[in-house]
Amino acid sequence: MAIGWLSVLQAVPWSDVIANAPKVAEGAKKLWSTVAKKPMPTTETPAEAASPEATSPQAQALAVLEARVAATEASAAQLHEQLLASSELIKALAEQNAQLIQRIEANRVRVVWVTWAALVGAGSGLAGLALAWASRLG
Repeated sequence: MAIGWLSVLQAVPWSDVIANAPKVAEGAKKLWSTVAKKPMPTTETPAEAASPEATSPQAQALAVLEARVAATEASAAQLHEQLLASSELIKALAEQNAQLIQRIEANRVRVVWVTWAALVGAGSGLAGLALAWASRLG
């Protein structure tokens, strides 16, 4: 199972991911600021529909249209709230992604340093063993 994850992680173009992380975070911030600035549609209550017997067909049709418009405005208000929530989530995820990539890059640099230090330590240890072995022989 670990080999599968390793191959997936190796297949990711990390240099591209690291290079584009600030752009993703900035795009999410722009999305959030754009969506947050838009005013929420207002839901106006339509005028009370008159009884069908007392009004003309045009007034009845107008009352039906006003009710449909009110329902559409309520639906638009709900969609706007969902859009705000979604864009806030995208912004948070993009910021977390940018932080994660910064930490991954820092860990990658540390691994390089530790590898070099281990190689230098192993080389000096082997040199010490070679000197000790040579002094025994000679």
